Amino acid sequence: MRSFLTPLGPPVSRDRVITTFPKWYTPDACLQLKEHFHGQVSTACQLRNTGTIGLKISKVVVVGDLYVGKTSLIHRFCKNVFDRDYKATIGVDFEIERFEIAGIPYSLQIWDTAGQEKFKCIASAYYRGAQVIITAFDLTDVKTLDHTRQWLEDALRENEAGSCFIFLVGTKKDLLSGAACEQAEAEAVHLANEMQAEYWSVSAKTGENVKAFFSRVAALAFEQSVLQDLEKRHSTQPQVGDGDLIRMEGSSTETQDSKRPASLGCC
Repeated sequence: MRSFLTPLGPPVSRDRVITTFPKWYTPDACLQLKEHFHGQVSTACQLRNTGTIGLKISKVVVVGDLYVGKTSLIHRFCKNVFDRDYKATIGVDFEIERFEIAGIPYSLQIWDTAGQEKFKCIASAYYRGAQVIITAFDLTDVKTLDHTRQWLEDALRENEAGSCFIFLVGTKKDLLSGAACEQAEAEAVHLANEMQAEYWSVSAKTGENVKAFFSRVAALAFEQSVLQDLEKRHSTQPQVGDGDLIRMEGSSTETQDSKRPASLGCC
């Protein structure tokens, strides 16, 4: 889907280039089953008619209990490292990752929030304005899965209803296999459907599914941003009969208002 037009901004690393819509982890708990970008989005990208999307940074917040591996997940994706000497996040931290999606530059600001109770009041202030909420839990600890309900509720409280994509992510996939992994994932998929979230299992240690997951996050956020921008620009275009677009020389506002119909239908 690359355009023949001059690229916008400096090039990004090859593994941050997304040309096709990334696939879900499981169809049993996903936000969208489609395999292609929305038609209007594809056309806008080909024509470079995406407004200011290339300058936009979408906010992603990652929440969950202490020691579920939020920081490890972010570091594996952003820095391609896995640190065994884990240190708990104090307050909040963030990384910015640049992508090229369908030929258009796009960035995610990924916020890593503390899982300790004493930092909740600090971290909650950074939930606001999120386009994506990632609720993480440890696949080997069922209690952390139960706690994701409260983490999600806290994050949603700071945002407008229906404004966020929600992901439920099971970490430490490398520590489970066979029937144990299937059972843990089945419980998580059930909860994800209750949350209206998309489910993923990942391993920060091995890197399994990490890049695919964040590519999916970026593509969904990008597509929504483009559609919202197109809708906003369409709704603000001047319409015939909007009034006061053309004034007779010397006429006053009161004169024009007096000639305006009391009711004017939409075009």
